[in-house]
Amino acid sequence: MPSRPTDPAATVRRRGFRVYLRAPEPADARAFVAAVKASRKLHGAWVHPPSTAELYAAFVRRYGRFAKRDPLAATHVGLLACRCDDDAIVGVFNLGDIVRGLFRSAYLGYYGFTPYTGAGYMSEGIELALVVAFRMLKLHRLEANVQPTNARSLALVRRAGFVREGFSRRYVRIGGRWRDHVRLALLVEDWRAQRRKGR
Repeated sequence: MPSRPTDPAATVRRRGFRVYLRAPEPADARAFVAAVKASRKLHGAWVHPPSTAELYAAFVRRYGRFAKRDPLAATHVGLLACRCDDDAIVGVFNLGDIVRGLFRSAYLGYYGFTPYTGAGYMSEGIELALVVAFRMLKLHRLEANVQPTNARSLALVRRAGFVREGFSRRYVRIGGRWRDHVRLALLVEDWRAQRRKGR
């Protein structure tokens, strides 16, 4: 079982009905690596998350502890989606390559863990991640790139309101192969309109 963060500044104050989001901590290494290993079949060729303690430590250095700094200066923000009932890590959301100035944009990456897929945890988690992106980080645009045959991942971002903007050939090298991706994005104006409609 993952540890509860002991530093209040490390906790993202975003909580839903069944999941909450928080920054990854070094103390989560064992639970995180175990979840990655248990989810190898699920992740397949879609994503290769940190699978050793050393790789997880590098992930925390890059994506963790952002709340201790000025959120408006963060360039990478990692969020663990944890189940409210027992603090189990059910998934991850990463806001990466955040660019400020006139752009105010970031890339959204995400993946769930076995055995928690298909239960709606990631759907709730992405809604919380969007609150972090648009309210806390003050972003204008989020881009998600998904392999075209990854139907579940495409469905997740489409349910959250992302719109297809294009197709990127041989976009990212994953598992030793350059893979095509569908490019989708969500703008803060559209996100606000969806929330007003109660979507």
